[in-house]
Amino acid sequence: MAKKFKVVTTDSSHDLPIAPNILNQDFKATKPNEKWVADITYIPCRQGKLYLASILDLYTKQIVGWKLSDRMTTDLTLEALKMAYERKTPPKGLIHHSDRGSQYASKEYRAQLESYEMEPSMSRKGNCYDNACIEAFHSILKRELIYSRPKFKTKEEAQQKLYRYIEFFYNRKRSNSTIGYMSPVRFEQLYYQEVA
Repeated sequence: MAKKFKVVTTDSSHDLPIAPNILNQDFKATKPNEKWVADITYIPCRQGKLYLASILDLYTKQIVGWKLSDRMTTDLTLEALKMAYERKTPPKGLIHHSDRGSQYASKEYRAQLESYEMEPSMSRKGNCYDNACIEAFHSILKRELIYSRPKFKTKEEAQQKLYRYIEFFYNRKRSNSTIGYMSPVRFEQLYYQEVA
């Protein structure tokens, strides 16, 4: 088995404003688009380093937005956020929780959250439990897709395989014990059927 190594994806050594920890490890949500959690993880690839920014809805457990890039920039996180917003158009006041990374604390990202009328929340310094749900998703992704096969040869292959895994398998087919062994998409559909 290939040796796994830790790639640091959080640069919290900056002077940018830090949002209060509004989420405060309250991972329960009462409806879709009430609380989203966001994070970045490293994706190994023979052609060069890749980073995945993901956003997870705490109610449906669905990955609502994601972006893969060879650069760990604010643009990476912004693209994932824009995808999530365009897909879900959440109501005003959604709690958006992330770590204290410079990408999430940047002026551009804070401005985008404000324009979407989202409430920013950030983990305490060095406390991985504050963002445990999205970190758990990244662990599942790595166990089921990344470490169970040879390393991606190209960035294009990584993009295709991640797209298939997230959009077709994880969101639509993979059962989740925390939502009654349904897939995130099915669980969301049932919520809206009951509301209607």
